[in-house]
Amino acid sequence: MSTEKTSSGGTTKKFFIALLAIIILGLGITGVVYYLRWFGPNVTDKQEYLYIHTEATFDDVYQTIREEGIVKDTATFLWSAHNMHYVGRVKPGKYRLKQGMSNRKLINMLASGAQEPVDLKFRGLRLKPQFAGYVSKQIEPDSIAIISLLDSAKFVEKYGFTTENVYTMFLPNTYQMYWNTTAEKFFERMHAEYTKFWTADRKQKAAELNLTPIQVSILASIVDAEALHDDEMPTIAGLYLNRLKRGIKLEADPTVIYATGDFTIKRVLNKYLNTPSPYNTYRVSGLPPGPIMMPSVNAIKAVLNHKEHNYIYMCAKEDFSGYHNFATNVAEHMANARRFQQALNERGIKR
Repeated sequence: MSTEKTSSGGTTKKFFIALLAIIILGLGITGVVYYLRWFGPNVTDKQEYLYIHTEATFDDVYQTIREEGIVKDTATFLWSAHNMHYVGRVKPGKYRLKQGMSNRKLINMLASGAQEPVDLKFRGLRLKPQFAGYVSKQIEPDSIAIISLLDSAKFVEKYGFTTENVYTMFLPNTYQMYWNTTAEKFFERMHAEYTKFWTADRKQKAAELNLTPIQVSILASIVDAEALHDDEMPTIAGLYLNRLKRGIKLEADPTVIYATGDFTIKRVLNKYLNTPSPYNTYRVSGLPPGPIMMPSVNAIKAVLNHKEHNYIYMCAKEDFSGYHNFATNVAEHMANARRFQQALNERGIKR
């Protein structure tokens, strides 16, 4: 009688032990699954960045993540996104991805808008379309959005520019901003940098030259186009300022090239000098209506801090060093020009 009870009690005990083991195992498996869904590595190394466009929905983000193979397991990402309520918290931007990021870390980054700033660098870009195309590769707005503002008289007027001279507002440098900066906000930022650059001291120096900051930058664009070496910029700037003061046409070869639109020209021949254009300083007096390229900060400073001298002529040196021979009179200038023309002929440079 007691033996049967013991056997029955032992069976019951074993049953409960087995059940407990199954429960513990189930909880363990659930815990592992839960952990992997939230904290397990899921981001791949296929993309360095995830770009989320302005007005993108969660469906757009999820489609990008699937199509670009950003995560290994899209199902767990989707589950995590819903459970973390990311679906209604999508923020545009450029987000840096790190291989092995978990769903939780990735979604927290996206939901908080913790995007990586863009280092936007530009300098020496000749034309507005070229500039717009370059910028559009660095931030979200396309080149059409940027060029449409550059060419909008009404828009640039509020910043004190015309469509011809607005290019002087953009000072070559490295600027940190977010990828989803709008075209309008980009202009606001550039104008703020422009205003910061033109201090009271610099404005005073421009006024002493009887030039506005815009005119200084236009002249600086010519100086920049002429000078291969920055250390020669103050001398070149002084020469053009001398011509302006004396009412002599600038007769700057880079303005002729700009007027023709043919930037492959290496030798400015007489046939180019009559190109009809307000930018051709062989035909028109004074400064052109706008810059012929984006002037560097060094060129602007060279105009403001130009060298005082009596030069009114210059010609490239015949040694092709990139430096110039300067002259105060026609006879000396013609001698310099003949030496350079002979050097061009010897090298077979015809245009």
